Amino acid sequence: MKRLRSRTVGTRFTILYAVVFLLSGAGLLVLAFLLSGGGVSDVVPAGGLPGQGGLTAAQQRVRELEGRLAAVHAQQSRQLLVGALLALIVMAVVSLLLGRVLAMRVLRPLRLITAVTRRISADSLDRRLAVTGPSDEVKDLADTIDELLGRLETSFTAQRRFAANASHELRTPLATMRASLDVAVAKPDPAPSTVALAARLRRQLDRVDHLLDGFLVLARAQHGALADAAPVDLAEFADAALRDRSADVRRKGLRVTVDLPPATATVGSPALLARLVGNVVDNAVTHNENGGWIEITGSVNAQETVLIVETGGPVLDQREVDRLAQPFERLGGERTGSSGLGLSIVAAVAAAHGGRLALLARPEGGLRVAITLPAAKVPVGT
Repeated sequence: MKRLRSRTVGTRFTILYAVVFLLSGAGLLVLAFLLSGGGVSDVVPAGGLPGQGGLTAAQQRVRELEGRLAAVHAQQSRQLLVGALLALIVMAVVSLLLGRVLAMRVLRPLRLITAVTRRISADSLDRRLAVTGPSDEVKDLADTIDELLGRLETSFTAQRRFAANASHELRTPLATMRASLDVAVAKPDPAPSTVALAARLRRQLDRVDHLLDGFLVLARAQHGALADAAPVDLAEFADAALRDRSADVRRKGLRVTVDLPPATATVGSPALLARLVGNVVDNAVTHNENGGWIEITGSVNAQETVLIVETGGPVLDQREVDRLAQPFERLGGERTGSSGLGLSIVAAVAAAHGGRLALLARPEGGLRVAITLPAAKVPVGT
């Protein structure tokens, strides 16, 4: 029963059509066999000719002919039965083939709808199936899916617009609070408690400002705004990110190894790609242990450019690592020291450029971050 349930719709249609064809053919063969079952032995009555008490020479001749005809009829019946069985076997094979062809023909529109729907993601909700043809059940299904995609596109657009607008609007009160803190500290002989409070509030304001900046970048990446696309070199972004975090690298005593090809290039928004590489490097430095190591490597071929950042550390759970590409997800549920948007921004920026992010918990401990992007078809700087 379990195997029957696991069959595809095409297989079930094939079996259904084959059974219908086979039953129809079997019915026709049985009907033909029954209609041909009339014998010739009834030409002359078995008791002899009427009015004759004994067997004459003519009657004996008739009986001999009847016997021969009965033998011929029996042989023909056997041949007809064997032929019917062979025809039934041939019809069974032909029925399966015809059933398969008909099933594939009937399900072809559904397969096309499934293939197109699978290629539609949150970043391509503007695409539609746009199925043409007669108004039937298949077209009704395609039109319903198009209407659903339209509602999803409207909802996603409103959500991203809200995140971007809210981030912009919140910057004004943050700037006002910063100015108020600066005024309070700039007064003659401020109280030590006021200076300490201002320092703590500035750290929190910096964190909120960093969080809002992450919201803006995430909203822009998810919206797919790549009007400033140009060939860029990821190696230059990696060097710049390491220079920005050089103080933290020295403070933690990290060993950094960079082995990138001369032209680790791709095409995209320089601002977003710089943020992508910077977030990966920041994540490697911030969440590394003292005396640890960072290894930045890459590879380039005709189709793809791959940037890999590996770090050491404790052994991680792959199930928790898989969640790191979602916003506000952190290892171990720690809510401090990170905004929880770093790798989610990396995933969004990579997806906006037609690439992907892969996170792997290293068996020896630590994390491996691999970013795959389309390779640049033209040299960087042109």
